[in-house]
Amino acid sequence: MSVTGSQTRIRLDKWLWYARQVKTRTLAQKMISGGRVRINGEKTTSSKKLVGAQDILTVTLPRDIKILKINSCGTKRGSFNIAQLLYEDLSPEKELRQKETKLDTEPVAGKRPDKRDRRAAQILNGKADLI
Repeated sequence: MSVTGSQTRIRLDKWLWYARQVKTRTLAQKMISGGRVRINGEKTTSSKKLVGAQDILTVTLPRDIKILKINSCGTKRGSFNIAQLLYEDLSPEKELRQKETKLDTEPVAGKRPDKRDRRAAQILNGKADLI
């Protein structure tokens, strides 16, 4: 499979799916329509926007924010190793981001977590839907 592909531009939802940033195109479309994707710094809510090489995407994922530079459009969805060739990750180091946003998650001694504590822990772990 050729990573370079003959296409110079491709739909945003397809590219996110090809690059394995989301599991399905439907999830990509929902994420885009929810305003969680920026193309070259501009917010977009249309999945049919065309992207190509050298475009910069800022993608807000449930647990992370990724800054991706598109290297190629691709022709179909391939393995993870092939998908990594489609983009260059420009995001800051994960450890640095965790230090900046680290919250005290240690439980208070002798106190069982209540519903509020459990909900906060789920949000921190990225297991709760914020929508």
